[in-house]
Formats: sequence, C-alpha cells, structure tokens
Amino acid sequence: MRPDVKPRGYGEREALLQLGQALEQLGYSFTTVTPLTHQRVNARPGNELAEHLRDVFGWSRPFKDGVLDDSMLRFLEHANSLLTQGDTWHSAVRWSTLHGRLFVHSRFPTQEQDAVFFGPDSYRFIQALLAHLHDEPREHLRIADIGCGAGVGAIVAALERPHSEVWALDINPKALLYTEVNAELAGAANVRTLHSDVLKQVDGEFDLIIANPPYMADAEQRAYRDGGGEHGAGLSIAIVEAALARLSPGGSLLLYTGVAMFDGTDPFFTAVSDRLRAAGCEWQYWEMDSDVFGEELLEPAYQQAERIAAVVLRVTRH
Repeated sequence: MRPDVKPRGYGEREALLQLGQALEQLGYSFTTVTPLTHQRVNARPGNELAEHLRDVFGWSRPFKDGVLDDSMLRFLEHANSLLTQGDTWHSAVRWSTLHGRLFVHSRFPTQEQDAVFFGPDSYRFIQALLAHLHDEPREHLRIADIGCGAGVGAIVAALERPHSEVWALDINPKALLYTEVNAELAGAANVRTLHSDVLKQVDGEFDLIIANPPYMADAEQRAYRDGGGEHGAGLSIAIVEAALARLSPGGSLLLYTGVAMFDGTDPFFTAVSDRLRAAGCEWQYWEMDSDVFGEELLEPAYQQAERIAAVVLRVTRH
C-alpha cells in the first residue's frame, strides 16, 4: 500500500488540519510526558512497533502496513510528515491533548533545529495562564504569546477571551504553521500569527504578554530548547526587559520558565529583580515545581547546579 499522489493545491496546513479532525472524530487523546519517561516507556519489551493510533501519534513509534488507514497515510504524506526507514514508516508529527483540545507538534525525539516542542511544561504553563485569567476581569484584551511554539498559550487565551486580539509570535516558521493548524482545529478564530523575534516585529502595547520560552543550556543550540546565557536564562531575561517596555497601563506579563539553582540562590530572579523595581511594577514570583528535568544535572553546564525549578513570574504595570 502506498499513499496516493499529492493532488494539486493540497497544502501542508490543510493536510495537518484534516489529520487533526480525523483524530478528533476517533476520540484520540494523549498526554505528553518528559523525554526521559518517553524513552523508558518506549524501551519496554513489546513497544518496538506501533499497534494503534496513540503509538503512532503519541509515542512516535515506527509502524508497518495496516496500522493507519489510507486517508491518514495520505494526510501525513501531503503534510510532508510521512518518514520511511527500512520497512517501517514514522510520523514526523505528534498530537497531544491539553485543555480538551488537540495540538500538533514535533515527533519524539525532538532533535531537529526547527522542532516544535510540547511537554509537561506546556501543561504547567496553561495552569498558570488559567489562574491568571481567572483573576483578570477584562474581556477585551490585546495579548501576545512570545515564542508561541505549538500555540498552546495563545489558543487557550483566545478561547478563554474570545473578544480579545491574540498575537502568536515565533521565529520558527514551523511553529507558526502548527499554531495556525491548532488554532483552526480549536476554533480560536481570534489568533493571529506573526514571525517575530520577541516583540520586535509587532507594534503597540499589550494588556497581557505571556511566554513559556526555552530555558535550558543546550550544547547543540537548538532554538526550541536553548535559552541562551550561561545556564539558559538569557531569553527569559530578554522577555522581561521587552515586556516591561510594552505593557499597557494595568497590563501584565505572565512568564513561565525554568531556573537552575545554585547554592540556594536563584540567578534568574537576581537578574530581573532590579529591573522590576526600577520599572515600578508590582510582581509575584513563585516556584510551580521545585525539581524538573533532573537528568540535566549530568550535563556539563549544570555540574554545579543543585536543581532546576519551574517558576512563574507575574508582573503588572501600574
């Protein structure tokens, strides 16, 4: 069996959208885990090959003839997401469930430079966002999601505030493509995508700026993972600086990120606290998870770190 020839005018975006719609109709659901957990589950005996949809589109396992029907194979091929290796096929995309919606993102392992990451941080980020929106009485907001990735923040914000203008910003064209697919699949018609380095390519002030940036020190400098700076905090610091200059009166920044802790100190908060005081803003800062990605402590960049914490910074301009 081979997928049909790609018809003229049948684009990658449309193919991914139809694949997502087909998975929704079949009741597909998958919760994405950490890379280490994913690796361990896939290494168990009997998990070498995919046997059902969750194996293919969640666990990123290779599959053979008969696991997917012809239409799904066509969707994958038309989306340039059907990979072959020997006598097996692979899906270049994964589909995960968050806030009752499906999101397309990159397959495991996320090794490509333009990979679009989705994982446990995505779920924690949305918990923080929903808590913030619960406290936000305004219905008409101008919102920017910096480094939108698969668009989870922008889309959830758009669904929760359907009368708002929501900008999904990223430097990765594939992230913008996936965000467009996910937004249409979710019915979030008020999401706009734009290629932008932080806020440089978008004008005006915002009532809410959200971000879940990469925060690791990655030796391969993969954009979806490497936060820059000595221990991955560079981009998070840059986002704080950019947001402080672009918040409307009463506007807020909600930043979810990770911080490598050293000898009981938090270098990220040390770096931004003076900026926050100088800006005269009100802020709250807390650890959402005190210990994440512990396996990274084996890497050279973290030899002196005692833990990596997931933190949330909420800043409000008076």
